[in-house]
Amino acid sequence: MTNDKYVGMDVHSATTTVVVLNASGKSVSESTMETGPEQFRQFFKGMSGAVHVTFEQGIQAAWLYQMIRPLVAEVIVCNPRDNKLVQTGNKSDKIDAHKLATLLRMGELKPVYQGDARTRGLKEAVRSYSALAKDTGRVMNRIKAIYRGQGIQCEGTEVYRPQLRQQWAMKLADSNTRSRLELLYRELDCLSGLRKSARAELVKQVRRQPAYKILAQVPGLGRIRIAYIIAIVSTPFRFRTKRQFWPYCGLAVVTSSSSDYQVIEGKLHRSKKPIGTRGLNRNFNRDLKMVFKGAAQHSCRREPFKQYYDRLIANKMKPELARVTLARKIAAITLAVWKKGESFDADRMMQNA
Repeated sequence: MTNDKYVGMDVHSATTTVVVLNASGKSVSESTMETGPEQFRQFFKGMSGAVHVTFEQGIQAAWLYQMIRPLVAEVIVCNPRDNKLVQTGNKSDKIDAHKLATLLRMGELKPVYQGDARTRGLKEAVRSYSALAKDTGRVMNRIKAIYRGQGIQCEGTEVYRPQLRQQWAMKLADSNTRSRLELLYRELDCLSGLRKSARAELVKQVRRQPAYKILAQVPGLGRIRIAYIIAIVSTPFRFRTKRQFWPYCGLAVVTSSSSDYQVIEGKLHRSKKPIGTRGLNRNFNRDLKMVFKGAAQHSCRREPFKQYYDRLIANKMKPELARVTLARKIAAITLAVWKKGESFDADRMMQNA
């Protein structure tokens, strides 16, 4: 429409540069303001017509989206990885904002889903648990690195047990190294306690979700994995089929082909040359891939998925590829039962397999 306005925002922690284009692509306003809620509200309340806004996904994207959305006709939080135009040529805040506004006007932006308010508490619980789990793993690795640096074998988990720590510490000859080890053990104890508290909160939050009872029927999905799935995906209706869901989970096979058609006796025929594969897609949600690969690792030794996995191995598929295939199967089942709200049926799953 002629009164539409397209706003590109280059957002930083201190300031934000804004460029406004009209329906014909002409720049009608350029400004730099302090990054703050009141400044943004005043700016957008003073605009007329249908206002379309875009900015790139970042640390401030969530609160910015929630604040601006009621004030304008449309807000698109775009994926920086797909904005090739912004990454080329000269670069400045004003140039980047202008390029974003141009892409918005052309309809060439790929939006990033901003979640559902009903899962906000679960999202925060997952973030807390995930951060503490990663921090705990780092400290555990540092403890083992001390022993390995002294040529001491420390396989397994005995090195972390409180009742055995003194015995392990005496294997270190240097007192300064033992002092550093003692600090790491104290840090591990502190993080472990916080992690247990975060896990309890995570379990409490996920049990409040309506989808929890549905997903709990899928073998291989425990409370923690279900919490990650609901917090990250929010709603299964974001994905039309499993073929849109697999790339988001990092489980989509990347294919490559060339010279797809050839002319035979004056007629066009599709080439019979096989399509090449290039592994799995690289742009994905890493936590979600971890969830489904972990579920496959757990389920390949238990029914009902053990029979499916054994069949893949019997067909001379490599074990690592068979686990990826099983992870794709579990992801597809998860999406299907969540969408339909129905019970998991092992017999039907095996028939489809």
